[in-house]
Amino acid sequence: MILLYLAITVATFVAMEGITWLTHKYIMHGFLGWYFHEDHHQPGYPHVFEKNDFFFVVFAIPCMILFYLGTVEGITWLAFLAAGVLLYGICYFLVHDVLIHRRFKWFDKVDHWYFRALRKGHKIHHKHLGKEDGECFGMLYVPKKYFIEARKMRK
Repeated sequence: MILLYLAITVATFVAMEGITWLTHKYIMHGFLGWYFHEDHHQPGYPHVFEKNDFFFVVFAIPCMILFYLGTVEGITWLAFLAAGVLLYGICYFLVHDVLIHRRFKWFDKVDHWYFRALRKGHKIHHKHLGKEDGECFGMLYVPKKYFIEARKMRK
């Protein structure tokens, strides 16, 4: 049973990358979401919080509901589904807000080809200040060309 719960958590974590990509492309850059996401694409946004941080709540509420439903009468598979969403959310925060955008100066010395590729892909995403013509909508998955460039780069 433990292996099943672990598999649910890992599969959910992996699926969240696809859900994030779809949400980012079709909601944040599409209908409804640009109002909240636009300030994230403006260089030098001066506030600690962005309207874009609203999407944290969008993902946190279903996660909390899943945790509740998965633990209200003993632990069920829903709790492990929620754990996958939670772990992805933690990774998203650490990778996107800390490593890429450096909203917190916790890991400034990190220099690894994978993180250079992530930063490059995200930089390409942010070169578009409007909601149209975007690319690289994922968080952990980056197209191969950015990995090739990152391997060549040295600080």
